[in-house]
Amino acid sequence: MFYGDSGTWRRVLERHPAEEISALQVRRSLAKGSLEAEDLWILLSPAAGRFLEEMACRARSLTLRHFGRSVSLFVPLYLANYCTNQCVYCSFNTHNRIPRKRLSPAQAAAEGEAIAKTGIQHLLLLTGESRTMSGPDYLQACVRQLRPHFASLGIEVYPLAEEEYRELILSGVDSLTMFQEVYDERLYAEMHPGGPKADYHYRLNAPERACRAGMAEVTLGALLGLGDWRREAFMTAWHGSYLQRHYPEVQVSFSLPRMRPHVGEFQPPSPVSDRSLVQILLAYRLFLPRAGITISTREKASLRDALVPLGITRMSAGSLTSVGGYTGSPNPESAQFEIADERSAAEIIAMLHRQGYQPVLCDWLNMRQGAGELQKEGCSPC
Repeated sequence: MFYGDSGTWRRVLERHPAEEISALQVRRSLAKGSLEAEDLWILLSPAAGRFLEEMACRARSLTLRHFGRSVSLFVPLYLANYCTNQCVYCSFNTHNRIPRKRLSPAQAAAEGEAIAKTGIQHLLLLTGESRTMSGPDYLQACVRQLRPHFASLGIEVYPLAEEEYRELILSGVDSLTMFQEVYDERLYAEMHPGGPKADYHYRLNAPERACRAGMAEVTLGALLGLGDWRREAFMTAWHGSYLQRHYPEVQVSFSLPRMRPHVGEFQPPSPVSDRSLVQILLAYRLFLPRAGITISTREKASLRDALVPLGITRMSAGSLTSVGGYTGSPNPESAQFEIADERSAAEIIAMLHRQGYQPVLCDWLNMRQGAGELQKEGCSPC
């Protein structure tokens, strides 16, 4: 289990206070061909913030080497927003008085058909965390209805047992997104005062259970803004490294979700600036060159466009965060959070073409291009 691998990360965090890391240490880390846990922490330090241009050049080279000039597109589909948790930062909090809804499998299929008309063949299915209203059997029923319309189906739902992941895989699911939300266990307890999600370790080990079950891809993320972003980014990347080392057959990816406005009065205790978000992205790419990196419609259009060349391999497009809406009028009062980039799938595709990138509308794992584009970027292979 991941926390059984805690000796390395605890040693790094305890022996190297971020504020004491020097520019010389940053230069030494950037000169390495492959990075270790200590180098990751160094690249997340205040000192590394002065080296973002150099980090960006290397990140572009590594991304082109491993992924070519392609960016995979996906669409999120919220199946239900019933939830039994009390997360203080989320609109779906069981105590919030928002309209609750669950799509029937037939309604989910209709939503899927509308999404499929955009040409995008990767669908991410989301629910609130209620096993009563959106249990594994319900998820399987929706997957069976949606599978004929899509090349790839992912899930972002509550943590499941290994056998439950295995059954969903047999139904047609091939990827899992699981945000730990915050890796600081003390802070996690404050942010999740009630509900099944309060079980820190069961959630933490869900990605590994999915790997053991045979999931093709697992995406990790910390909800940026809850805890110290340097520590949270370090823990997320180290978690990804652990999974890469123990499950080399699984594609490990990261997402970079920042807090967005939602129902309730919670304010992020540790806001993350655009510059800090860029530093996290670059550190992820340099530390794990083969990892996928997702940027969602939580971020504004101009920032998403600027991040594409720095290491992004996947973007959401034409997103809604409320239940239903692709076949009718979405209800913003039932949304999990406000999106910032409201462009349609066609507009995102056009933007990528303008930047010289190939939008991949089906499963990007089989669509990577070669590394012959490296020299066109003006960066030397690392």
